[in-house]
Amino acid sequence: MDSALSLKFQELKSNISQYDSAIIAFSGGIDSSLVAYVAGDVLGENALAVTSASVSLKRSDLALTKKLAKDWGIQHKVIVTDELSKAEYRANPTNRCFHCKTSLYTYLDDIAKTDTVEVVLNGTNTDDLGDHRPGLMAADNFEVRSPLAECDFNKADIRALAHELGLENAEKPQAACLSSRFPYGTEITLELLEQVEAAEDILVDLGFEQCRVRHHGDVARLEVPQHLFPLAMTHHEELSDRICATGYNFVALDLAGFKSGSLNKVLSPEQIQVVKIGN
Repeated sequence: MDSALSLKFQELKSNISQYDSAIIAFSGGIDSSLVAYVAGDVLGENALAVTSASVSLKRSDLALTKKLAKDWGIQHKVIVTDELSKAEYRANPTNRCFHCKTSLYTYLDDIAKTDTVEVVLNGTNTDDLGDHRPGLMAADNFEVRSPLAECDFNKADIRALAHELGLENAEKPQAACLSSRFPYGTEITLELLEQVEAAEDILVDLGFEQCRVRHHGDVARLEVPQHLFPLAMTHHEELSDRICATGYNFVALDLAGFKSGSLNKVLSPEQIQVVKIGN
């Protein structure tokens, strides 16, 4: 481990060790995984990783959280949040993530108060700042702390440290919640979430680990890395047949390639909600 990363690692451990106990919002992504792993190492049985098994989380990611928590020997609790029961969430407004995270942090805050846990932590890092992140406003409302951002970790730092620590999901592709596959204003339903997940599972099965299926009515718009376009062409017929079998009539390949948060490009500057850690 180089000296700069080692220094950040020590700062991260010091940041988390200031708390007597902590709940970690744990999705199975590498960001929250690193926080959960270090918290488990620093706080021991006083660290509790909590995963919401809501329908917007891929079932494969839910299974991963259970495996990682068991492998790392950290306490783990699975809850089911109620965001899909909220009309303001189902309507899929531009601040949908605010309503989702409000549901999550309400549950975590209740657990913290019931079990007398000092703080709730998340995996927000510096690469998350400056983008459209209404979910961070919900975190701010509940005084959730972001040790990675506070210690100036970006995504590259997180993956590098995860490799050094031997975390098996160090190279896990970015995996936003399934509701992010729908253009703003498209109603979110259980059936549509399951349809998108089934379509993305087909892409993963064919070797596209980093991918998105964006839902546009009867059209599935596939986002895959540009260097994997030849693979998409090789399997074009199978992709079309299998994805149409999930309920789509047409399958399109986006020539711009994979881009996290690509549906945010339609937002005006006035609609973009940005939160800076520490403000």
